[in-house]
Order: sequence, then structure tokens, then C-alpha cells
Amino acid sequence: MKETFSGSGALAAKFRTLAPSMTRSMHRVAEAVAGDPAGCAKLTVTALATRTGTSEATVVRTARLLGYPGYRDLRLALAALAAQQAAGAPAAVTANIAVDDPLPSVVAKLAHDEQQCLADTAAQLDLAQLEAAVGALATARRTDVYGIGASSLVAQDLVQKLLRIGRIAHAHNDPHLAVTNAVQLRPGDVAVAITHSGNTHDVIEPLRVAFDHGATTIAVTGRPDGAVTQYADHVLTTSTSRESELRPAAMSSRTSQLLVVDCLFIGVAQRTYDTAAPALSASYEALAHRHTPRRNHAR
Repeated sequence: MKETFSGSGALAAKFRTLAPSMTRSMHRVAEAVAGDPAGCAKLTVTALATRTGTSEATVVRTARLLGYPGYRDLRLALAALAAQQAAGAPAAVTANIAVDDPLPSVVAKLAHDEQQCLADTAAQLDLAQLEAAVGALATARRTDVYGIGASSLVAQDLVQKLLRIGRIAHAHNDPHLAVTNAVQLRPGDVAVAITHSGNTHDVIEPLRVAFDHGATTIAVTGRPDGAVTQYADHVLTTSTSRESELRPAAMSSRTSQLLVVDCLFIGVAQRTYDTAAPALSASYEALAHRHTPRRNHAR
């Protein structure tokens, strides 16, 4: 059963996240309602189908993909979104960066995109799935985290955080090593796959092996319909950011992943506070001298 979104912010986030997985006709419907929520909220299903050059069935499928039982529920959400905009919500800033954009404009666009991705991720994050993932990590005998490329940096961040509170965790960005380690996992262990596209084979394969061996599996992905979710017990969806010629591996994609990682870490630290707090304190003390400037003594 699909999750429904009553908040207008969550609705807008859902548009952006699911757009890459929509058919062309569904994308036209989604673009229409996102671009003119007030106008579309007044349209019947037939009228919206005519406006977008699609069919009534396509409009209904789009509404259901967005998490609504039917078009009537989508219209109610659009009306709420339109009311929010009418109340004085700030105008959107496009994050498309041109080759001749001045640096102040680049900074403003990137900052806006970062803020939007974080807000979208928080709005659409399935809290039940997050709670279950935290519970699994808090009781795990061992946690393996898989990520390739930019996602490997996020995987390493999660592992570093877990190690600081005394959890046994490993990050694997070598696909062969990831699979050979996944074979060793068993019930009571956790495997986490981090993939923005949801279709990175080198991340999916070790997660599949871990899943087959009984480990609890978690996917952090920008594509809830991606192949990685087939082998995930828990799916945590991040907001997507359009990548372009000037923005490969967009920073905001990693930022939204890091937000989810922080949520997981804080949740685990809260549940294991009696052991996490002393471990974190000990790690601070062990590293303190490395962050103290050394004085040069004249002889």
C-alpha cells in the first residue's frame, strides 16, 4: 500500500523524487500539477487529461504513483499546495547553472539546491522505515556498508560514526571485497547499500548476497523503484537532484544521503546511550592531542 502525503512540502518532494521513474505521459501530468497546483486543483480528471494531452487513466496512475488513492485526493493536496503559495511562500530559485553564471549566482543556486534537497528528504522520509532501520543497527552484531564513487564517501561517514560509539562496522567500496564479506553475514547482522541511482550493480550484488544469507538489509537511495530495493528489508528514500554538464555527482545528492546517515547514527546512539556515550568520550580523548597545536621550543 502506497504512503499518502498530506503536507504540501512532502507533495512537492514526491514530484521531484519520482519524476525520473515516470513515463513521458505521466511526467507531463506531474509537471502540470507541480507548475500550476492552483489551476490543476480546479480541473476534473478529464480536463487535466485534455490539458496534458494524456488519458484519464494516465492521470489516475500518476496520482497513485505519487501516493494517493485516487485523483480526488491529489486535487485536495494540490489545493493545499496552492494555498501555501498564495500565503506568500518565497519564489523558487532555479538551480540550473550556466557556463557564464557569475560566481555569486552559482553560490546562491547551489545553496538553494542544498536546502531544497534536505527539506525534500526530511519531508518524504518514511519514519516507520527509519525506526526499523535504527532498531536493526542498534542491535546488530556487525554492520557492512556498501557504496561506490561519491556514495562510498557517505558509506565511510556512516561507518566512522558507528565506530566512534563502539559498534562493529565496515565500509566496502571494492565490489569483490564487498561480496566476499557479505557471504559471511548472517541473521543478526546488517548490510546497508547506499546508491543514489538505485541501480548500481556493484552495490546491489553484495546487498543481494547479504539478503540471501539472512542479514537485515537497508537501502538508502534516491529511487524508490530502483533495483536495489528488491533486496532491501527497509528503504530510506533521499531527494534527487538533477545532474548536469557542470554538476556531475551533484553535491546535494550526497547531502541528502548524509542527512539520512545522521538520522540513523543519532537514533542508534540514543538507543545504545549507556555504551555509546563512554565510547564516544574515549574516542574524543584518544584523538584530542592530535588537534592541539604543537609548540616549537627554542633550544
